[in-house]
Amino acid sequence: MERKKIKIGLFGFGCVGKGLWDVSNQTPGLKTEIIKICVKDKQKQRPIPKEYFTFDKDELLYNPNINVIVELIDDADAAFEIVSTALKQGKAVVSANKKMIAEHFTELLDLQHKYDVPLLYEGASCASIPVIRNLEEYYDNDLLSSIEGIVNGSTNYILTKIFKDKLNYAQALKQAQDLGFAESNPKLDVEGFDARSKLAILLAHGFGTVVNPEEITNLGIQHIGELETRYAREKGLTIKLIARAKKLNDKSIAAFVLPQFIKSDNQLHYIDNEYNGVQIESCFADKQFFIGKGAGAFPTASAVLSDISALTYDYKYEYKKIAQSGGFPLSNNFVTEVFVRFTSDIEIDKSAFIEITEQYTALRQNYIIGRINFENLISADWFNQTGVSVILTENALVQQISNSESNHVSKEKHQQKNALANHLFV
Repeated sequence: MERKKIKIGLFGFGCVGKGLWDVSNQTPGLKTEIIKICVKDKQKQRPIPKEYFTFDKDELLYNPNINVIVELIDDADAAFEIVSTALKQGKAVVSANKKMIAEHFTELLDLQHKYDVPLLYEGASCASIPVIRNLEEYYDNDLLSSIEGIVNGSTNYILTKIFKDKLNYAQALKQAQDLGFAESNPKLDVEGFDARSKLAILLAHGFGTVVNPEEITNLGIQHIGELETRYAREKGLTIKLIARAKKLNDKSIAAFVLPQFIKSDNQLHYIDNEYNGVQIESCFADKQFFIGKGAGAFPTASAVLSDISALTYDYKYEYKKIAQSGGFPLSNNFVTEVFVRFTSDIEIDKSAFIEITEQYTALRQNYIIGRINFENLISADWFNQTGVSVILTENALVQQISNSESNHVSKEKHQQKNALANHLFV
C-alpha cells in the first residue's frame, strides 16, 4: 500500500510540539510536512522560522492544504474545540490531551463515526508505551481480566526520589518541576487526576467500558508521609501510584487510582523515575508487561509520530470491545486491604472495616491495616482528608464481596503494638 502524504497543522509548540518538530525532521521517509503551527504567545522567541507560526486557529482548521491536525496544547476546553472542529471539517486528528479525550470520549466517538475520520491518541495514555494500539489490535478479541500499572511519570519520579534519594515530598516535587516532569501547578499529577484520565481511556479500549473520569476513584501521593515511607523501607517495600481496572466475578469492573505498597517480587517495584509500567492480564495471553518513558518531550513526541505514521496508511481505531460488549459497568462493591495512617486528632471509624489485622498507636501518628469494602472506604469522611494517608497493602487483592461481608458488623481482630516498644518508629 502506498503511503499517504501527511500535511500537518500543529497546535502548540511547547515541550512536546518542539519534540515532534525535531523527531519528524529525523524521519524523512515518513512523508509528512508541518505546514503551519498555531501558538498563543506572540512574544516568545522560537528556534524555527517565524513564517511557520500563526495566532489564528482558523488558518489551520479551514486550510484545504492541511489534512491532519495535531493538537498538543494543555488547555482541555480549547483542545476539544479544536479537535471537534477539525473532525467536522473531515481532517484526521492526533492528540495527546488525555483530560480532553477522557472527558469528551462519547462526543469524540460520535464525531469520528459521523464524519468518517480518525482520531488517534497513543500519546495520551503512557507516552512512549504503545498500550492503546496493543489493546486495539493484539487484544482485540482476547478476554482481559485486568490492566494495572504506573501511568504517570511525574508522580513516579517524585516517589523514586523519596525512596532512592531519601528526599522529602517537597524536595522531590521541586526537582520534578525543575526537570519539566511536573507542572508549576502539579495538582493533576500528584492528586491522581492525570492517571484517572488515562485509566478511563484504557477502560474503553480494554474492556469496552466508557465512563466519565469522575466515576473513577482517585487518590494521589500528596498525603504520603514519613511514617509510611519508613514502614515501607523496613519491610522491603516501595510505594507506587497504581491505576487499576479489574474484572469482577459478576462481570462488573473495579477501577481506581490509589497508592500501593509494592513488593520486590512485583515488576512494578523496579519502575523508577519518569518511567511507566503497565501489566495486562488476559485469558489467552496470560500476563504481559510493558515499560517505557512516561514523561518528557521525546517519549510523547514519539507516540504522536507513531500515530501520524499510522495515518499514512489510513489507520483508525475500530473500538472493537465497545462494539462487542457494550461495556461492563463499574462497581465499588468489592473488598480490598488498606494501610491507613492518621494523626492523633482524627477519628477513624473502625466499624467500617471487615477485619483489622494490625494497629499501631503513638503520640502523633497512628495506623490501621485491615480489609474493607471499597464502597465504605471511599465514602468515609476521613478518606482523602489532610492528616490521613490511605495506601493499598502489598497483598491487596481486589475480591468480589460476599453476602456475609455485605451485611458485616466489624470483627475487630487487633494486633496492638505499643509505640514505645516498636523499634520501627520513634
